[in-house]
Amino acid sequence: MRAPLPTPLVTVEVADTLRRGVPAVLVAFPGDPVRLGPGGEGVDDVGDVSGAAGATSRQGRTWVVGVGDGGPGDWRKAGASLVRALHADAEKAGGTTFDVRLPADVAAEAVAAFTLGAAVGGYRFKVTASEAPPRVKSLRLVTGVVGLADVVRKANALAAATSLARDLANMPSNVKDPSWLAAAAVKAARAVPGLQVEVRDEKWLAEQGFGGVLAVGGGSSRPPRFIELTWPGVDAGADGPHLVLVGKGITFDTGGVSIKPAEGMHLMRTDMSGGAAVVAALVGIARQSLPVRVTGLVPAAENHVSGSAYRPGDVITQYGGTTTEVTNTDAEGRLVLADALAYAVRNLRPDVLVDVATLTGAMKVSLGLRTGGLFATDDDLAARVAESGARVGESWWRMPLLEDLAEDVRSDIADVRQCPPGPGGITAALFLKEFTGGLPWAHLDIAGPARADKVYDEVVAGATGFAARTLIELAETYTRPHTIG
Repeated sequence: MRAPLPTPLVTVEVADTLRRGVPAVLVAFPGDPVRLGPGGEGVDDVGDVSGAAGATSRQGRTWVVGVGDGGPGDWRKAGASLVRALHADAEKAGGTTFDVRLPADVAAEAVAAFTLGAAVGGYRFKVTASEAPPRVKSLRLVTGVVGLADVVRKANALAAATSLARDLANMPSNVKDPSWLAAAAVKAARAVPGLQVEVRDEKWLAEQGFGGVLAVGGGSSRPPRFIELTWPGVDAGADGPHLVLVGKGITFDTGGVSIKPAEGMHLMRTDMSGGAAVVAALVGIARQSLPVRVTGLVPAAENHVSGSAYRPGDVITQYGGTTTEVTNTDAEGRLVLADALAYAVRNLRPDVLVDVATLTGAMKVSLGLRTGGLFATDDDLAARVAESGARVGESWWRMPLLEDLAEDVRSDIADVRQCPPGPGGITAALFLKEFTGGLPWAHLDIAGPARADKVYDEVVAGATGFAARTLIELAETYTRPHTIG
């Protein structure tokens, strides 16, 4: 049995000229006739070619892919659809590298989107003893536009982060426990110069008073871990902002004593998608050597059922001393996040605090499966997150932190209660807000878009890697003059 990590992606690079003897790919807009010659020079009519975004066809050794109206989403979909078609054809055609002839006036934004789609659209994760089928290995984007190499390089970095987040979340939980996740984070971090990583075990968690993590992980024979990744920033300066990212790392979630229905429980191997996004983001930020200080925290635990599992009605003491009344052991994510947020506030002195988690089914009901929920105490931070997501193809919708519900977080027998009544996504955010120390804070609920049951755009079935790209782009906004809002 093997599941090689990291999953290999299609390599995308920029070139000036088409190569002789290499299959070519042309792009088509709706209504524009595409004409091809023997080498793609543009002589003979191809015939019926759809310019719809993602539509593909092949004429001999030459492929055509539609880019629709030419928006970034269309280009991203085109890149993904093309690579899937080339993968499907690779076994019989044997081609592993292609030249893609882009329009003479192609925009940098379009090239970035096409590169991202092509790199991750053909992602394939499979645990198997069989050899992998033939796959397309590389695309060369042929264009006369100068200055695109850095654009493509960044898009490849975003694609690699998405793929790493998918790999971590897709790994089956008989392999992936908190210790495995920590080791995977260490391996990924140590491959990038300057990125520091430290893993703390259950003894350290007990000594430091991480009551939420210990309660959630107490029902499993595989103990919890606390992962801390630190990127000091290249030339960040002492006065630069410190961004702390916190990701939920529940490596499997049975629901505990408040056990989940059997149907759908197998998907809970991806319940650490928030933590995966944070690990991938820190690696991506470090690979691009961004001049900003960023720390990533991943409280990792397995929420299981046993005689040592925590119970509804328990009162636990979170890191820092706040007590929480437990009302539902299947709302475990907020308990581990609360510990990590409180740890960040007390020890790291962040200027900005962001958490990301597959937290509530309520958010799936509210926003569906392709949009993340965004809660924020700061308008500037909310705008940065939303605009960052838009630039990298991830959609966010800001949700309200309703003050009239804040009092419901109070408990009769403890400081706060885990699951206040009311709209579940909002009350979960209000619970977490109690642990943010009044700092500028954003909570990203990715319960919907973190998983997919079918292919769309650059997404494939399984873990999507959602939020990793947004977090990287968000960090980059703190390296340049800010004009959002």
